[in-house]
Amino acid sequence: MKGMTKPRLSAARIWNMSMGFFGIQFGFALQNGNASRILQTYGAEVEHLSLFWLAAPVTGMIVQPIIGHYSDRTWNRLGRRRPYFLVGALLTAMALILLPNSSMLAYILPPMLIGAGMLTLMDASINVAMEPFRALVSDNLPDEQRSMGFSVQTFLIGAGAVLGSSLPYLLAEYFNVSKVAAPGVVPNNVIYSFYIGAVVLIATILWSIFTSKEYSPEEFAQFNPVSEEVPASSGLGTIVKDFAAMPSAMRQLGLVQFCSWFALFSMWVFTTPAVAQHIYKVMPGDTSSSSYADAGNKVGFLFSIYSAVSAVYSLILPAIARKTNRRITHAFSLVAGGISLISIFFIQSPDLLVLPMIGIGFAWGSILSTPYAILSGVIPAHKTGVYMGIFNFFITFPQIVNGLFGGLIVRYCFHDQPIYALVMGGVFMIIAAVAVLNVKEQRA
Repeated sequence: MKGMTKPRLSAARIWNMSMGFFGIQFGFALQNGNASRILQTYGAEVEHLSLFWLAAPVTGMIVQPIIGHYSDRTWNRLGRRRPYFLVGALLTAMALILLPNSSMLAYILPPMLIGAGMLTLMDASINVAMEPFRALVSDNLPDEQRSMGFSVQTFLIGAGAVLGSSLPYLLAEYFNVSKVAAPGVVPNNVIYSFYIGAVVLIATILWSIFTSKEYSPEEFAQFNPVSEEVPASSGLGTIVKDFAAMPSAMRQLGLVQFCSWFALFSMWVFTTPAVAQHIYKVMPGDTSSSSYADAGNKVGFLFSIYSAVSAVYSLILPAIARKTNRRITHAFSLVAGGISLISIFFIQSPDLLVLPMIGIGFAWGSILSTPYAILSGVIPAHKTGVYMGIFNFFITFPQIVNGLFGGLIVRYCFHDQPIYALVMGGVFMIIAAVAVLNVKEQRA
């Protein structure tokens, strides 16, 4: 039995229901641009940074399929997906406030352990809030509007990341907020940025909650075939069954996602120490000098550049995909990102670092939208949440592999020169570009 066609939504409603992604990425960008810096301030060695960053993929691998599974089955006065937005936002805001202030809790545990704990809490909470947003696009939009829906999300992700990544730099350079601090203490420009991030996150999540509508169970049943109704069994064991029964296109995207996110993880973890050592000529282990602070602020600013590029690029991705196809579009974007990561090795002037951020922005914009646009067309409607969560496995697993072995590779293969981790990431991104050309899209 074929269900009714979902009505097309106005542009305003599409933007409203994804506005929370702006705040989520604002906080996520603060973490990406400053977590390594904060942990090094607390005493972490560069070869151990990737181990601390394991918090993100491990919590994502566990949390997202579970949240997706239960959000598929949640119906209450607040809605189906929105309860998870709210809980995730509140917990993330708390972690944003506590992470840069871990040194104040040193009488309980060493600051590095508290910081790692707050990083884990932040990652788990962001995953709680993030996963249902992906599913909401598939829930509310007809097929012909889903590419637009994911592109809008990517634009808001990019816009949030621009402000989140650049905020410490802006506070230091234009508002004279201190960018250096005593050894073992996070500078004020970073601390204040995290406070602002918490406020922005809560505000935008509440915006999406109060301006968005979700279909009731009765309406949802009308829009989807009877054969796709949610089964009576709702135990967590069904996640394993769903994993085994995933569509073949989803499996084919696995290699693409592995290589893409392995590269991204290398970039997020090692860009700050790589830029500090390779370009600013900071000695390894020096985390309290003005030069190290300049390198850290510069990396945050650079991350805002690639996020800005991705925001603009995401709006034209659907048009490029229509002229070619999604696979070619994604391959082109990944090649641009891979070449750009490799090119950082050949740059000696901080001012020229802006150029690679353009290609990285192309890759990031496509990674955040194109695989999801492919996936949303091949999964059953009643399992959108759980399959979006399971798809996260292909994002978290490569980060776990990198987290376990990336630091060892930098230490023993690259002789404590993290710039080579960025080159390695570029190679992996080009491999992903080749792999995506073999993905065969088909309907569920």
